[in-house]
Amino acid sequence: MSFSQIFADLLHETWQKIYVSGVPMQQITLSNGEIFTRYDTTGAYTDLNINCENGLPLIRKQPAYGKTQRYYAKRGEITPEMTFVATREGFSAQFVCEKIANGSAIIPANINHPELEPMIIGKDFLVKINANIGNSAISSSIEEEVEKLLWSIRWGADTVMDLSTGKNIIQTREKILRHSPVPIGTVPIYEALEVVGGDVRDLNWPIMRDVIVKQAEQGVDYFTIHAGVLQEFVPMATRRLTGIVSRGGAIMAEWCMRNKQQNFLYTHFEEICEIMRHFDVTFSLGDGLRPGCLADANDEAQFSELKILGALTKIAGEFDVQVMNEGPGHIPIHLLAENMKKYQEYCNDAPFYTLGPLVTDFAPGYDHITSCIGAAIMGTLGTSVLCYVTPKEHLGLPLKEDVKAGMIAYRIAAHAADIAKGHPHARNWDDAISRARFDFRWEDQFRLSIDPATARQYHDEALPQPNAKHAPFCSMCGPKFCSMRLSHDIKKLTVEA
Repeated sequence: MSFSQIFADLLHETWQKIYVSGVPMQQITLSNGEIFTRYDTTGAYTDLNINCENGLPLIRKQPAYGKTQRYYAKRGEITPEMTFVATREGFSAQFVCEKIANGSAIIPANINHPELEPMIIGKDFLVKINANIGNSAISSSIEEEVEKLLWSIRWGADTVMDLSTGKNIIQTREKILRHSPVPIGTVPIYEALEVVGGDVRDLNWPIMRDVIVKQAEQGVDYFTIHAGVLQEFVPMATRRLTGIVSRGGAIMAEWCMRNKQQNFLYTHFEEICEIMRHFDVTFSLGDGLRPGCLADANDEAQFSELKILGALTKIAGEFDVQVMNEGPGHIPIHLLAENMKKYQEYCNDAPFYTLGPLVTDFAPGYDHITSCIGAAIMGTLGTSVLCYVTPKEHLGLPLKEDVKAGMIAYRIAAHAADIAKGHPHARNWDDAISRARFDFRWEDQFRLSIDPATARQYHDEALPQPNAKHAPFCSMCGPKFCSMRLSHDIKKLTVEA
């Protein structure tokens, strides 16, 4: 599928791309003359004149090696990236600079990813969504992964992780990077394991270091590094109902046990910081001991690792390396607040990045729903990034429609959290669609919907006629019992009285 086909229902039909001080926005012109603008993640793909066969146009000048966004922020210097995200978010560049300087916000932007449209992650800003893609030893090609990337950003992904573990990892990542306007993350241990033929015992620091350097040279914006899985924590996880569910965490735990040595990502952490600083790659400190079921939530293994992640966050800050910390995957609702409290206590308010969390384990096939409930709550509590979960979670490699379902569920969760946090202008979208609904402007409702095609389809199943797009009722209430129509009558009677 070509990029134009992926974005076909958006191209000049639902919204237009505009630029505000060089920053792309989506603009929707409504039938009553109102103009609504919102955040855009689609890069150049909505311009039919762009030839993306070989990748996106280069929009960033390459910054200097060895100087990170946090390096500049600590010195009060505002970078082009800070200015860009300030316009995107509706804040001042000085406010952005201050948040990056104190480590509560990050701009993942490898100097070797010039196609990137900078974005910011932090609790004071819009809650962001990460989409996971990547091939496996079972299925998927390079072309399919690029299509998943484009499909993810079409539905609003703010970042994308390439979790490929199958063939052509390097070539797949290169294509993804050159076609991505959003930050790309990876888990370097996956490629390192491929280098040694899948035998965990043969992993070592020199191999891992080589992989990290090569991925940074390619332009990866953030790395998940499972440096908090210490040798002494592994026995705690073996007492769990579901053990270790993080792939990277399980790899490092097995390496520690088989080699009877401490995690080499932990013992060489400062060397990793030096590499990350050179390319301005951001840490996503991995929660390798995250709970994989409700029974294991908030246990000793999880919180022991979290304390270590807090200590590593401080060390990375001393190198001016940007950091976010990854959080849990399965937590019942009544334990969510404790997670955030512990996180803030240990990690000094660095951005928090959670997988869900799933608040119940009984609904395989619907885990995009069980997890977006927890995601909305965690976003409200201060989580900065929500890693989406698709209906295929625990069951298989997600396909195109699974990605869409996961992205929509998480866009809803993130937006609900932004409203609850009182983010400036967050509720404008809701109010615009509410006005259209009350005025029976059906076409405007469709345009403003998160999924316009589905909204139109549901309306048209019973009322497909053109004149139904102006009717003061829907098929649920009919013409006589529509409360909003009656409200118009009541308002008129009130004015006349």
